[in-house]
Amino acid sequence: MNIFILLIGFPGVGKLAIAKELSLLFPAKIIDNHWFNNPILRLLDDDGTSPLPEGIWEYTGRVRQAVLDAIVAYSAPSANFIFTHAGIEGDQRSIRTFQQIAAAAEQRQALLVPVRLLCDEDELARRISTPARRAHLKSIDVEASRKRSRQACVLDPQHQNTLMLDVTFASPQESAAAIRDHVLNAAGSATAGHSLKADTGSA
Repeated sequence: MNIFILLIGFPGVGKLAIAKELSLLFPAKIIDNHWFNNPILRLLDDDGTSPLPEGIWEYTGRVRQAVLDAIVAYSAPSANFIFTHAGIEGDQRSIRTFQQIAAAAEQRQALLVPVRLLCDEDELARRISTPARRAHLKSIDVEASRKRSRQACVLDPQHQNTLMLDVTFASPQESAAAIRDHVLNAAGSATAGHSLKADTGSA
């Protein structure tokens, strides 16, 4: 196995919680988007609600690329990874992040499985206001969350293996089980496709 699972969803949707549950069902290393962001964000006086300097994301992008390069260069060929990404449809920075991860998957010849995590506006606002989020330098801006829900869409990478999953009423365990089943189906289809190409080539 050599699989990249990419959990895409707005802040507060539960990407990391689902990733942790998924890693119990499926052998994979979790690479949370805040691992890239927080080394830079800790340098700022961020209160979780004020807008961040736009230029700061250039630096977090460099950290992300360094991690991906290390995965390509040094991780075991059979290692699987679960990434999280707060991607927004039509946002160039979100698209670049997806492209970075997709390029690393291609370099490793890994199966890429994007998962769009969707959530009702009220439930998302409730989740994002959890005080514990600040310990991880995550946004707790409820109004920004509601505005995002009304005006934006979760990034759709237009990838053949994409799963769209509404997690409004689902627990992280239930969401993880659904993702695991989808990943295994995608892996089975990919394996069958490779076998068919091999048989055709040898005929």
